[in-house]
Amino acid sequence: MKRDLADFWNLLWEAALGLCAAFAMLNLFAPPQDLPWKPLDLDRPIGQATAAKVDDFEISRVAAPEEVRGVTEACMQVLRDAGVEVERAPDRDDGGFCVVKGAVRITGGDVTPLAPGGLVMQCPLAVRYVIWDRQVLRPAARETFGSEVASVQNYGSYSCRRIYGKEDPGARPSEHARANALDVSAIRLEDGRVVSIASDWRGTGPAGPDARPFLKRLRDGACRVFSTVLTPDYNEAHRDHLHLDGAPRGLCA
Repeated sequence: MKRDLADFWNLLWEAALGLCAAFAMLNLFAPPQDLPWKPLDLDRPIGQATAAKVDDFEISRVAAPEEVRGVTEACMQVLRDAGVEVERAPDRDDGGFCVVKGAVRITGGDVTPLAPGGLVMQCPLAVRYVIWDRQVLRPAARETFGSEVASVQNYGSYSCRRIYGKEDPGARPSEHARANALDVSAIRLEDGRVVSIASDWRGTGPAGPDARPFLKRLRDGACRVFSTVLTPDYNEAHRDHLHLDGAPRGLCA
């Protein structure tokens, strides 16, 4: 009996050593963007753990002011470490579900400008935008059109409304009501060309046939870092823009 118990503990000890060795190898050789315990680095490719790391900066609707402040500062530091200039925006309460906490503004630095700029958005949404800009948008523009990106045209982020602007009290609040969504209408390239969602999504617009695979690549890349991505393929309400948000639910269409 004692020998059986000793054998059991030896086996358990060997298993523990094996697990430690496996963890050490994983920690040493696996891409950091795939490991949830590694810090978020906006210069690394989108990995298996990237979206979850961004989710760590999400703030609940009932978060206390000190939690909002601490989490938002940590989120802003990630942006600053990546060379993005960002400032805290005032919290906003327009009543009901239209409450914005932990908002920021991207003011410059190593990021493609939004046009119009000065948008107020949740800090995690700003992080998602920077990742998408660096890891998806810029490479796609260079490889497809041989040009850098001058700006991302948009319809804004904050709007106190329900989805699709519905008046029905039973309709779900839009993520725009929390400044947790960005509507992208077009990409302006440095060579002067404009790739528009409304005109070029089908590949028959002024930007030419390359526009369709380019915009689909932007959509597919966005689905890896934003939780909800809606396009003209989804419904008529999104015929002229890409809706990108950080909602708890996920949908890519």
